[in-house]
Amino acid sequence: MALYEHVVIARQDISPQQAEALNDTIKALIEEQGGSVAKIEYWGLRNLTYRVKKNRKGHYSLLAIDAPGAAVKELERQLSINEDVIRYLTVRVEELDLELSPVLSRRDRPERSERSDRSADTAE
Repeated sequence: MALYEHVVIARQDISPQQAEALNDTIKALIEEQGGSVAKIEYWGLRNLTYRVKKNRKGHYSLLAIDAPGAAVKELERQLSINEDVIRYLTVRVEELDLELSPVLSRRDRPERSERSDRSADTAE
């Protein structure tokens, strides 16, 4: 089986619970096809760089998938039919990264205003 990272962006109109339910649906679909989902990260409601299907924001999720190619093809077919999904991207990878993604780990860093205060202190 091949390893994939899959990012899905859902419409801003749905609730976070519905976005989580979409992730569960994706996981069930992959497992039905003989694959497994190693990690699911819900990144939350984030701004889009440009409007996509009249949406300015979207619910982002990242999934680490170990599945055969046919399962991923079926997943993409199902997502293209789903009206709640704005965009999706599946990338084949050599190995799955099960650590916290940079998007979520960035939230742990201090805010910019705090960092600029510290850099001003060190410059003196």
